[in-house]
Amino acid sequence: MDSLYEHLHADGLISDESFEKIKQKQNLFSVHWEIKTLLYLGVLLLTSGLGLLIYENIDTIGHKVVLALIALICTGCFAYCFKMALPFTTEKVKSPNTSSDYVLLLGSVSFLTFIGYLQYEYKAFGTNYNMATLIPMLVLFFTAYYFDHLGILNMAIANLAVWMGVSVTPKALLLNSGFDSKTIIYTYLVLGAILLTGAYLTQRLNFKRHFKFSYQHYGVHVTFISLLAGYFFYYNSAFALLWMLALFAIAFLIYLDAFKSHSFYFLLLVVLYGYVAISSLVVRMLLLAQDEGALYLLMLYFIGSAIGLIFLLINLNKRLKAS
Repeated sequence: MDSLYEHLHADGLISDESFEKIKQKQNLFSVHWEIKTLLYLGVLLLTSGLGLLIYENIDTIGHKVVLALIALICTGCFAYCFKMALPFTTEKVKSPNTSSDYVLLLGSVSFLTFIGYLQYEYKAFGTNYNMATLIPMLVLFFTAYYFDHLGILNMAIANLAVWMGVSVTPKALLLNSGFDSKTIIYTYLVLGAILLTGAYLTQRLNFKRHFKFSYQHYGVHVTFISLLAGYFFYYNSAFALLWMLALFAIAFLIYLDAFKSHSFYFLLLVVLYGYVAISSLVVRMLLLAQDEGALYLLMLYFIGSAIGLIFLLINLNKRLKAS
């Protein structure tokens, strides 16, 4: 870039004064992510502040006024976004301007708040809670695809999990889920299959390919954790090994896809979940021996496997960069 300006200056196309100003501006740096973070925080603080204001003054404001205010905010945000939206395409679409993404986020959060408030206060859907979660989920998926918004897509995936009666975040999966329930395990397994299928079809059909990461991110965690839970649930039966075989088969497919898409993140997940699965089998075999020597072997296994895991990740990273 510097040589270009020097060439233009030498040809007399840029004056000495302009050339000096250009050289002084070479040290500028981007504040793109800082501004985006502040805008996201602005939306969060605005919604939190409105919620707190309404909560403290609900007796004087009234529920109908609150609902009307939320509906007005939601309608205004979506009207603005539809007006500014670029034509729909299956490829990635850039935001028409800086504010559109955040106005859309505010509108989506307001919509969820409106539906939740309506159901909580007036029982608009009665006891049919599936409808109360199905409608927001469909609206969020439509919004995410129409306006090409990854943040809204993540909200839609979370609502899909809520509609199925489970949680989609890895922390909630591990801490709050009753994996002693066969229904919960199979529900998570179906959810994981849906998300992984969505990731595959997104790329296969070339329909919003950049959405693949979000589907696969949640799908990998949900699928692996549910398969491990299924293994431990059927621990004392021969059926348990089928869950492990399914886990290794899916891990192999994701491993191949990670190399194809040059994603070290998914390679890391495959290695870590695979290590947990293999370690579970090793511990099971060694404990069957029921002697002191097995305990020493178990200690040596974890020490050696931890070192081997580090070298494996280093080697995979080198192969990924070389491919």
